[in-house]
Amino acid sequence: MVPQMAQAQTTGFKQALAAAVSDNKSVAAFYKANGYSPIFVGTKDRGRRSALLKALRTADVHGLPAARYRMQELEAAFKAARSPKDRGRVEGMAAKIFVQFARDLQSGALEPHRVDSGIVRVIPRRDAGAMLASYSGKSPAAFMKSLAPRTPEYARLMKEKMKLEKVVGQGGWGPKVQASAVKPGQSGGAVVELRNRLIAMGYLKRTSTPAYDGNMQKAVQLFQFDHGLVADGVAGETTIKEVNTTAQKRLSQVIVAMERERWMEGARGDRHVLVNIPDFSAKIMDNGKVTFQTRTVVGANTSDRRTPEFSDIMEHMVINPTWNVPRSIATKEYLPLFQKNRNAAGHLQLYDNRGRKVSRANINFASYNARTFPYAIKQPPSRRNALGLVKFMFPNKHNIYLHDTPAKNLFGRDVRAFSHGCVRLNDPFDFAYALLAKQQKDPVGFFQARLKTGNENVVPLQKQVPVHIIYRTAFTQPKGRINYRRDIYGRDAALWNALQKAGVTLRAAKG
Repeated sequence: MVPQMAQAQTTGFKQALAAAVSDNKSVAAFYKANGYSPIFVGTKDRGRRSALLKALRTADVHGLPAARYRMQELEAAFKAARSPKDRGRVEGMAAKIFVQFARDLQSGALEPHRVDSGIVRVIPRRDAGAMLASYSGKSPAAFMKSLAPRTPEYARLMKEKMKLEKVVGQGGWGPKVQASAVKPGQSGGAVVELRNRLIAMGYLKRTSTPAYDGNMQKAVQLFQFDHGLVADGVAGETTIKEVNTTAQKRLSQVIVAMERERWMEGARGDRHVLVNIPDFSAKIMDNGKVTFQTRTVVGANTSDRRTPEFSDIMEHMVINPTWNVPRSIATKEYLPLFQKNRNAAGHLQLYDNRGRKVSRANINFASYNARTFPYAIKQPPSRRNALGLVKFMFPNKHNIYLHDTPAKNLFGRDVRAFSHGCVRLNDPFDFAYALLAKQQKDPVGFFQARLKTGNENVVPLQKQVPVHIIYRTAFTQPKGRINYRRDIYGRDAALWNALQKAGVTLRAAKG
């Protein structure tokens, strides 16, 4: 009789568990493979239960949607479960909550491409069954500790988040500056408001002076530098707008940056190229340190020109490149131009589908539209080439790469979003030298010799370099203050809205 009761209880548990996880194939497969043995509700599973509940209490700390994980409901269910069926249901509930939390903490709470189509990054989601298997076989506390990104950037963002929560709890940085601009030498109410906010933000030592003096000018310059502005020490309209940005807004930027950091889970490469779109910068990183940096121009803020976010591998550079005009540009921009004047843009050459050069005199441009236009358009190597004198290739379906440009005047601007999507470099030759230094004793001589030929020359990288195109309006420095940038494409605003809808909230800390 007793064995029959035990079998019935076991059957009841298994049936309840199978039903509870039937809507998740990976979780269901895990339990089927382990014979529907519990890893959360068994008598020996107290450590895993405790570690899970303890981790769920940190969801807010990581800027995750705490309500999604139903911590209080799960805790109550653990305590209330008495019958085998109850325990089976709770086991399934705990498993699914564990998987959701672990995935969110390790690789992000959002599916970014659903929020913005320009975020085409591949998110490294771990299999649910594999995570459950790891959790059941390792130290539960150690497993939970391993989930969050173990990067210095994530740790510094967490620290900044806690700091801003205290600022929000204390009411922010004080009254806003009630002026569109404030200049050195001025005094009065607006100067005092600016002074007080700079003090509150940590840019200026405490002072009672009502004048915009040299110390305040230096403080404004530091603030401008940290916010990607021209550091002239004059608090113009753009600077005042950034100074007046609330602590709540900055906190939301940091939380979004933490979510973005979770998407980058995995090795980035000892040497890699990091392009930050709203920072208008490209950096070569070697073992976590910046070894080269240059200004960039990125895609204009229109639906078809914004630079996408993704990672790929740089394989080679092309010295004296030919510009193969993308189909979209050829049909949207140049075809209408040729229809008005067949000799327009004379620096461009047309080719048929067999690769033969075609004379414009033999083409009736008016007979074609964007769909039927049969010609490829190319610009041969030259100093006037739209790609400049060198391009850096990491072949991808988005047709994005880094390159030189003849339009050097754009690099002097604060906001540099003008391209069709590719990333233009202010110092492309120096960038090339830095890459070639790993494989050439004389990178400058090697590069210049090929440049002087005037002919297109493909140079493979002996060791290919990962390229990460990211979008961070909040990012940290190993030393010094956090940096903020403007949300040029509105992507961070969209992500913050999505996080709020998922249940993420701004916390205000006391003390």
